[in-house]
Amino acid sequence: MSIAQTTTQSLRIPGVNRPIAIVGSVIVAVVVNLIVWLLGEAAGGSFEVVDKGVTTYVGGGGVVFSSAVPLLVGMTLAALISYVWVGVLRVAQIVGSVLAVATIGLTLAAAFDTATTVALSVMHIVLAPVLVVGLEALRRGLAAN
Repeated sequence: MSIAQTTTQSLRIPGVNRPIAIVGSVIVAVVVNLIVWLLGEAAGGSFEVVDKGVTTYVGGGGVVFSSAVPLLVGMTLAALISYVWVGVLRVAQIVGSVLAVATIGLTLAAAFDTATTVALSVMHIVLAPVLVVGLEALRRGLAAN
């Protein structure tokens, strides 16, 4: 009689240094969100909202800015605090993910068309796993040293 042993593959996240974790995460988030934006445009999303008679268009530049800046600021802050308290990286994973998902409410509250609302909401969701994986890579890089 033979015994079959099954194993499941787990995600291997390499350990990296602070700059690579931050810049790599920002690049991934921007690229993925630009793809989502292009898909939203292809699906007929206008990416325009009218507020108090003023029409605002969310273009590629807005997607880059809105994807990069919050991630860059949050991850940089967590990386700096990790010099004195490595546990901040776990806290930042949770807080950052919650903020990324919670701010979908701002998109839902705006008067975007359906395709635009879906695309912008997906962009918010994209930031959560990018942040978690980036900070985990940073944490593992610190643990290896």
